[in-house]
Amino acid sequence: MTNEFKKQEIKIADNIPGAEYANAMQVNHNKDEFQIMFLSIMGLSGKVVSKVITNPGHYKRIVLAMKENLKKYEDRFGEIKEAEPMGDEIGFKG
Repeated sequence: MTNEFKKQEIKIADNIPGAEYANAMQVNHNKDEFQIMFLSIMGLSGKVVSKVITNPGHYKRIVLAMKENLKKYEDRFGEIKEAEPMGDEIGFKG
């Protein structure tokens, strides 16, 4: 048995026209899934620009891939300083 990778075509949905800027995120979880909300906060207001729901196994792969890419970035461009916190609490208002 060989370890051959098949070429996989990935399409982007028509309702995803481009990228959204996010400068904050919230992560929640239960036993079965992780919910990741990306937010764009400007001044005293903000909005959720994307929401991703995935299972724990895929979430772990996402975290590992992000760590790996952060290391590659810093190896190439230098250490990144962590952004200042947005405030004590970020929440939703009804």
